[in-house]
Amino acid sequence: MRASYFKYRLNFKEASKTSRGTLIYKETWFIKLEKNSRFGIGECGMFRGLSFDDRPDFERKLSWVCDNINLDPNSLFELLDDFPSIKIGLEIAYLALGSPTPFVLHPSKFTSGQAAIPINGLIWMGDKRYMKQQIKSKLNDGFECVKIKIGAIDFESEVDLIKEIRAEYSANVIEIRVDANGAFSNESVLEKLKILSDHDIHSIEQPISKGQYDQMAELCNQSPIPIALDEELIGIKNNTKKLKILDTIKPHYIILKPTLLGGFRASEHWIQIANERSIGWWVTSALESTIGLNAIAQWTFGLKFKYPQGLGTGSLFTNNIESPLKVNGGELSYQPSKEWKINF
Repeated sequence: MRASYFKYRLNFKEASKTSRGTLIYKETWFIKLEKNSRFGIGECGMFRGLSFDDRPDFERKLSWVCDNINLDPNSLFELLDDFPSIKIGLEIAYLALGSPTPFVLHPSKFTSGQAAIPINGLIWMGDKRYMKQQIKSKLNDGFECVKIKIGAIDFESEVDLIKEIRAEYSANVIEIRVDANGAFSNESVLEKLKILSDHDIHSIEQPISKGQYDQMAELCNQSPIPIALDEELIGIKNNTKKLKILDTIKPHYIILKPTLLGGFRASEHWIQIANERSIGWWVTSALESTIGLNAIAQWTFGLKFKYPQGLGTGSLFTNNIESPLKVNGGELSYQPSKEWKINF
């Protein structure tokens, strides 16, 4: 078996603002396995500033994996615990290599075009007018759930925007999730949550920065809005620590980003222990190309999920890889009649 990798730059259609800064492009890496005239491509979508493996030796490790691809796969995966995005890229590539076709990894009603995955519409930070414009567009496109990123502009403007949505659309019509990306201070967070709670918010992701287990536990206990952990899960490899986080904090939900958590097996363990504690969950993509999004969507469809998933990021880029994936009416679907347009 031979392996190779290369870097690819995904360019945003519009600069996308987050509480960590403005994104103009997103780097990603593809790993390609070849054996007996077959091939499989996986995506190692390391996220600068967020991924646990955002480190200077990332590409050196990716090169090492390619040089040592004929090691026993289980041994190889064990050596990649510190590189979750390489781990999932390799996992996807192995699945693709072993599948009848390289892009249908989990045949299902999803890949046959008979069923779709309900998703939330993602609203990026910006001035009030821009955010309102995005929300109108999502509602016109048939979304029944939107996720609004907050924390980059002043809080009052963000609340006014949510208030305007609620004046026009009740919680029965549109579900609103908000994502603070840890932007709120410990001193102001509870007051802000109380203000947000007046507007029928479904949940808030990561209101304060990660690693503050006692403070987050107290917040989950007092918050008038259900709290979802996101960044809190990144970089947690030890199973005992995973249990401790959920048992200490007792969140209402957890957000699963397989690229940042080390792949599908790692994400399935989080799901298992969350289910045992009656903690809700949903899956979110992490700005992967359609290669990674396709694998995550097919895996997600096979899970027993209850909520709209966060898999609507494929249309954000000008130069994404053309694929059978399509977002329509607030759902992600796979069109088997459409071919992948890929030249690597």
